[in-house]
Amino acid sequence: MRENIWKNIKLGFKTNKLAVVGAAAIILLALISIFAFLYPVDPNAISATERLNAPSMAHLFGTDDMGRDYLARCIYGGRASLLVGFLSMVLSTALGVIIGSISGFVGGTVDAVLMRLVDALMSLPTFLIMIVMNAFLKPGLQNIVLIIGFLTWMNIARIVRGETISLNEREYVIYAKISGQKKFSTIVRHILPNIMPTIIVAATMNIANAILMESALSFFGLGIQPPTASWGSMLSNAQRYIQQAPYLAIFPGILILITVVSFNYLGEVLRKVFEPK
Repeated sequence: MRENIWKNIKLGFKTNKLAVVGAAAIILLALISIFAFLYPVDPNAISATERLNAPSMAHLFGTDDMGRDYLARCIYGGRASLLVGFLSMVLSTALGVIIGSISGFVGGTVDAVLMRLVDALMSLPTFLIMIVMNAFLKPGLQNIVLIIGFLTWMNIARIVRGETISLNEREYVIYAKISGQKKFSTIVRHILPNIMPTIIVAATMNIANAILMESALSFFGLGIQPPTASWGSMLSNAQRYIQQAPYLAIFPGILILITVVSFNYLGEVLRKVFEPK
């Protein structure tokens, strides 16, 4: 089974060259963010004499309105944006899997109540709620992760519920029920391993969505707070100098675009690999 999955993944990448480029871009950006400390420039070092310098050999991405090296800001900003995307994905996936598997496996009143909760949350304007919640909570990376994670698990819950209902009719699940196995044990041992490919695909898509949400919140000044950089906050700061120094918006904008598109292509390959044939 695992050998077939790996063969399908290889075939998927062979037939989709953009997914290969996307996977390489994700790995490269992740490595740059992890080893950002190796870049010998302080991203928060202010230089009043080097404000808004265009890209040059001294500063490859130029400098911002405070004379800070923009390449260093982009590198450390990638660390914040990718970290928010990954941690939010972990939280939203965990919530979605727990609620979706319980809803689909138990059924009845529990399923009805949980799905009505999901329907109610999905009908609300998510981004507006994020802005309101962020206004009441102290802005920062931890709260951004919690806000995005708690407001983006509903789609995963629906997907997991559907898969769980389908697996409930399989012989090995029915046997586990009638043999007296506990519900939690049955879910962990028989349900989750068989829907893991679906969970992986949904989680991949969720990372891209979380990065976009963090960027949007930071763009409106409600996300990562100064002096910490994120690609969204850098875009927000670039608004005031869009004519004088357009590169301030171009570099973080391109990095966001590359990251989101790369995750989408990667998720598309995984979806084709794991979808029922």
